Parts: sequence; structure tokens; C-alpha cells
Amino acid sequence: MTRLSDKLLPSLAVLLLSLAATRTVEADALGAVQLMREGGCGGLVPAVRPLRRNSSLDQAAALWATGLTPSVAAQRSGYEAQTTGAMHVKGSDASLVQLLRSGCHTVAAKEFEDLGIFHRGLETWLLFASPYRAPPVSETPMLANLALQLVNEVRARGARCGERSFAPAPPVKLSVTLGSVAFGHASDMAEHKYFEHQDLAGHSPADRVRAVGYRENLVGENIAYGPTSTEEVVQGWLDSPGHCENIMDPRFAEMGIAFAPGRAKRGLYWVQVLAAPRA
Repeated sequence: MTRLSDKLLPSLAVLLLSLAATRTVEADALGAVQLMREGGCGGLVPAVRPLRRNSSLDQAAALWATGLTPSVAAQRSGYEAQTTGAMHVKGSDASLVQLLRSGCHTVAAKEFEDLGIFHRGLETWLLFASPYRAPPVSETPMLANLALQLVNEVRARGARCGERSFAPAPPVKLSVTLGSVAFGHASDMAEHKYFEHQDLAGHSPADRVRAVGYRENLVGENIAYGPTSTEEVVQGWLDSPGHCENIMDPRFAEMGIAFAPGRAKRGLYWVQVLAAPRA
């Protein structure tokens, strides 16, 4: 039987005590967070459900302690986050609840589901997050109606797209046909991991529109990758001069919009097709 040297035993005992102390502090921090959520920070905010301890977020909290931002740390740890929140507190274990109370709106935010904790000395890093979930495809009609509303609001006002100013333009209407073309291209990009107006078969937006029997005078297309909401993707297009010009072009009378979730990593592929149909 191998026997540890008597000289190593005290060092091993100190290490074990240190690990036990760290785990105790982390357990205390978790308990304090759960208590504050269940009690609504002492009645200051509505009570919310407790959080799940997540090992990936524990790793992310440790990476955050090395100097990374919380969001980058979460990505490095492999946690795909929809939203994140972070608290870094310094103080004795006995003062944890009081320290956490100063960040009540983060601790008791209802959107968070998971928690990661890292403790070192008198410092504790807490990383709050909810996992990324792509919107279900069943929501596409609702998202399309919202996109139509946002697009027509800006067309009614007029807009500045980079160096060009656009006067108010007539509203566009939704086209089921153009929506199906948009969904087909978004799905193809998501499936084959590319991001281009021209698809892998060499077809242009106009080619794809004609292929479904739509008779057009003019076709425009906006694409995006990453945004997780209709508001975000439309605003992103408006902030980009070329995409904004498509949206404001008074010649367009119909539009379709769709998204498809990425297969390899977080993010949605968005496609907006605008067209002027032949009379």
C-alpha cells in the first residue's frame, strides 16, 4: 500500500479545508440568491422561481474572474445564452445577503433560469443567464405582421439611409408567395451554412421569385444573420444604408419575410424579399 509522506499530510489537509470552505461559500451564495428570489428581495419586487445551478456557468464565472466579459465568458464555456446578468461582490460570507440586496433587480430578474458561481478569497462572481431558444417556426406569421407594421411605419415617415434621404413612400403589403421564397432561402442558408444573396445553385433573388411563378418588375432582398427578434432585424436593416434603401424604395409594393434557426451555432437567418409585381 502506498503511504503519503507525513510531510504531505498537513498540506493536503489545508487544501481539503480550503476546498470545503469554497464549496460552503458557494452553497451559501446559492442559498442567498434563492432566498432573495423566493422572497422578492424582502418584498421589493415580485417573487420569482429559483434558479438552477449550471456547471457551464460556473466555468463562465471563473473565466469572468480572469478578466473576460460575462457574455464572452459564457460563450467560451459553451453556454448559449439568450440573456445574461452578472454580479461581482466583495465581502465576508456573513454579508452575502446584504451585498446581493444591492443588485436586487438582477438577482430577482424573472427572465433568468440558470446560475453560475465562482468564489475566491472574499470575492464572489455570480453569473445569471437564460438559455437561447430559437422562436418556433409557428410564430412566423405573427413576426411577418410585426415586420410589416415596422416597415410601413418608417415608409410613412420617410427616412435617411446613409447619405440619401427618402420621402414618405406608400405602404407595402404581405405576400404569401414572397414569404415562401424568403423562408426557402433562409432555410437553405441555415442548412448549408452560408450567407449570400446568391444561393449555392447560383440563383439570384429574382430567379427564386420567378421560379415560384411570381411575375415581377423589380425584386430586392435583405438578409441578416444573428438577430433574435423582428424589431432587432428591421432596425439593423434600417441602420445599414443599402438595406434601408431597399425598405424605402417607393417602387416596391409587396414583401415577404421569414427566418430559419442556424444549425451550427446560435442565431437566426433572416430574409426579406421586396417586389414590384407586374400589372
